[in-house]
Amino acid sequence: NGKPMAQLLLKENCTVTIVHSKTKNIEEICKNGDIIIAAVGKAKMVKSDWVKNTAVIIDVGINRIEINGKNKIVGDVDFESASKKTSKITPVPGGVGPMTIACLLRNTVTSAYRHAGQEDPRETVN
Repeated sequence: NGKPMAQLLLKENCTVTIVHSKTKNIEEICKNGDIIIAAVGKAKMVKSDWVKNTAVIIDVGINRIEINGKNKIVGDVDFESASKKTSKITPVPGGVGPMTIACLLRNTVTSAYRHAGQEDPRETVN
């Protein structure tokens, strides 16, 4: 579900368009995007001809597929073709996963401080 990310982007005054796998003209809509966040759950769905040269792509998808008899993890974006065209792109694996883990750990530490009735020292920094 992309709604939390859409809300974060709206908070930063971005214009957000949400599409899904069944959206009509999805390729044309994506071609207009400055930032594309792919989280559809379909391996290599977003092709290089869907994006403009200056686009930034954040691939959140995690898909296991078989290539040459071996299981491989790939994203929702066809990384090989799109990476040659876009200005920035996150890889899968190794892209947003480490950031997700870092955020989860930060929330865990914050929760531990609150549970102990203490202030998180990171929130009181001058």
